[in-house]
Amino acid sequence: MTDPTMMTAVRLHGPADLRVEQLPHPGPPGPGQALLRVTAVGVCGSDLHTYKDARIGDVQLESPLILGHEFAAVVEAVGPDALDGNFQLLQPGSRVAVDPAQPCGQCEMCEQGHPNLCLHLHFCGSYPHPGSLCQWMHMPAHTCFSIPDTIDDASAALLEPLGIAVHAVDLARIRVADSVAILGAGSIGLTILQMVKLAGATTVFISDKFPWRLALAEKYGGIPINCDQTDPVQTVLQQTGGRGVDVALEAAWADHSVNQSAEMARMGGRLVMVGISEDDRLVFNHSTVRRKGLTIRLARRMKHTYPRSIHLVKQGLIDLPGLVSHRFPLNQTPNAFAMNLAYRENVQKVIIEV
Repeated sequence: MTDPTMMTAVRLHGPADLRVEQLPHPGPPGPGQALLRVTAVGVCGSDLHTYKDARIGDVQLESPLILGHEFAAVVEAVGPDALDGNFQLLQPGSRVAVDPAQPCGQCEMCEQGHPNLCLHLHFCGSYPHPGSLCQWMHMPAHTCFSIPDTIDDASAALLEPLGIAVHAVDLARIRVADSVAILGAGSIGLTILQMVKLAGATTVFISDKFPWRLALAEKYGGIPINCDQTDPVQTVLQQTGGRGVDVALEAAWADHSVNQSAEMARMGGRLVMVGISEDDRLVFNHSTVRRKGLTIRLARRMKHTYPRSIHLVKQGLIDLPGLVSHRFPLNQTPNAFAMNLAYRENVQKVIIEV
């Protein structure tokens, strides 16, 4: 018989050491909180960074951590004064997409309208804050956004990476007829591709080394470049008559792709860095970025994007279901992460179904 005081969760104990465990049920929600029954969790590139090295950037794992931050859920119960992300009373039984970021709302950055830069930010699945690879969890009600029945659980989970794409494109300030290069055709890169096309970009190059990713990129209107078979910088320069692109967005692992993005950009062009570096370094050729007078912006998660993201998917303007390549039950999460890190079996986007 199932013990109602316990739940199944997946915790990372060290590099590539994920364990399916039984942990205490979180119990009833407090004021302003919601008790959520998690339904779907997306495996993100930042999750893979943490899984591989038990750290991400300068944040080191010091004790077991529940990973996961792209997720959808059903509201099981709410505490007093539980207002959702649209400032409406959150209702038990509602299907919700959940913003994993929990800003304080009171610091200088929050007051200036930049909650993604909150000085006291809690973020699901980022040490020491537990994430969503579990059956139940507490979240502030204001992080929850109700979704219509036309958006399935997997797509609701993927509203988080879509939000990052929306924020990155906001930073890029795409104009009608801009030319764009995207480095990396993972879920973030492919949602950025769809977003820049919507924003009016006409010529969009996208580079990656996996053929199945590039096939999706071409389906979404990108010009695919296999970076294992050809020099993506030279390809972009040749295709643009040596000019380069107006905007380059780095959405890979922020290694050699960072300098490639600068080489692809035109004089006076714009760069947006979205990927996370494995060795916590960001390296450009100084002469390239200085002589070109490039504007460089770094994307820190997202802000104020969930209502827009839900609208885009509801209207059929962005395809999220097409990104999903694999689905695993919660108890197979260790296998899912191992497969994803190795990029086996044409993996594009992995969803953990809870």
